[in-house]
Amino acid sequence: MTPRPRPAVFISAGESSGDHHGAAVAREIRRKLPEARLFGIGGREMDAAGVSRIAGLDELSVMGGTEVLRRLPGFLRLERRIRRLFVTEDVRLFLPIDYPGLNLRLARSARRQGRRVLYYIAPQVWAWREGRARKLRRDCDRVLTVLPFEAALLARYGVRTDFVGHPLLDATHAPDGGVGARPTTGSGVAMGGRPSDSGRVIGLFPGSREQEVRCMLPVFAEAARELAGRHRDLDFIIARPPHLPESLYAEAGFPTAGAREATTRSWAALTKSGTITLELALAGVPMVVGYRMGRVEWAIGRRLVRVPSIVLVNLVAEAPVVPEFLQDGLTAEGAAAALETLLHEEAPARREMLRGFEVVRERLGHPGCATRVARHAIELLTNPDSERCPGTPC
Repeated sequence: MTPRPRPAVFISAGESSGDHHGAAVAREIRRKLPEARLFGIGGREMDAAGVSRIAGLDELSVMGGTEVLRRLPGFLRLERRIRRLFVTEDVRLFLPIDYPGLNLRLARSARRQGRRVLYYIAPQVWAWREGRARKLRRDCDRVLTVLPFEAALLARYGVRTDFVGHPLLDATHAPDGGVGARPTTGSGVAMGGRPSDSGRVIGLFPGSREQEVRCMLPVFAEAARELAGRHRDLDFIIARPPHLPESLYAEAGFPTAGAREATTRSWAALTKSGTITLELALAGVPMVVGYRMGRVEWAIGRRLVRVPSIVLVNLVAEAPVVPEFLQDGLTAEGAAAALETLLHEEAPARREMLRGFEVVRERLGHPGCATRVARHAIELLTNPDSERCPGTPC
C-alpha cells in the first residue's frame, strides 16, 4: 500500500510584516505537525522557519497602479508557477497573509482546484472595496482577522471568520501587561555609540516598499532636519527592511536600522500608515502619521475610503489618538510641529497618546496568535469535512 504523501501547505506573504507573521505560523505548524511540507513566497524569516520559498519580497514590492501595470507580466508568470506547484506538490492548504491583490487571485485558483483556503489577516474590506468580502465568502474556507471589529463585519457578508488576536502581541507582550516602557531621559545612546544627553531618538518609518520610501522619505527627512535644527540633543534613525538597499536611504543623511531596532530605540516616531502604527503603539512610542501616494491613486482612493481615519491605532481605539497628515497635507513643517509636542516626557499630548495606546492594547486580544492560526490550519488539513472553527476557543 502506497503511503499517503506528507501534507503540503503553501504560505503566501507579500510584505515584510507578512514574512514575519508567516514565519511564526510556519514554526507552529511544524511543531504541531512535523511531517508537513511548507512552501511559499516571503522573505528571510520564512526561509529560516523552514518554508521552501519560490519567490522573494523584492519580486512583489510595488505601490500604485502604474507600477503594477509595468510589472504585470512578471506577476502573471509567478502566479502560473504557483498554480503549477499547487498541483505538482499536491498542496492541500493555501494560507495567504494579507496582500490581497495577489492572494485573492491565488485563493480563487486554489478553491477551483478543490484545495482548502485559510486567509490570515483579512484584506481591509472595511476601509474600501467591500466587494472583496464576497470573494472571501466564495473562495475561503475560513478567514482569520486580527482587528477586533473585522470579524463581525465580515460575518455580515456570510464569511466564515474568527478573531484570533493580533500577532504583534506575541512580540510585545510585557509581564506587567502594560504598554512597553520607553527609554527614560538620560539613558539613551545616540547613533554610532555616542552618548545622548537626552536619550531621545526619533524614528522615521517611511515604509517597506521601494515606491513608498521614495515618496515618503524626502518629506520625513526634511521634517527631521527641521527638528534637529531646533533640538540639538535629538538623534534620528530610519527603519529599513532587509530587502531594500541601503543606497535608497543615502540622500536622507541619517543612519538606518531594522524596524524592530528602530522601534526599540525610538522616543517618538514619524511613520507611514499601516501595521507599523500598531507596532509603535504596543511598544509605547508616540507617533505622527503621514502618507502620500500618486495623485491618480489618491483621487480614486479618497472616493472609496469609508472610514474616518487611515491610522489603525485610531480605528481600534475609536478615537483620534494619533495625528495624521495625508497627501498635500503632509508637509515637513506640519509633521515637525506635531512631533515637537511629543518630545517631553510630561507633555500633555504625549501622556494622552500613551493612555490611548493602553486602550488599543486591551482591544487587540491576547498573545498566542500564531498558535491559534496553526490550530485552524491543522484542523483544515486533517478534517476534510470541516467548515467551521475548531471547537477549542480562540
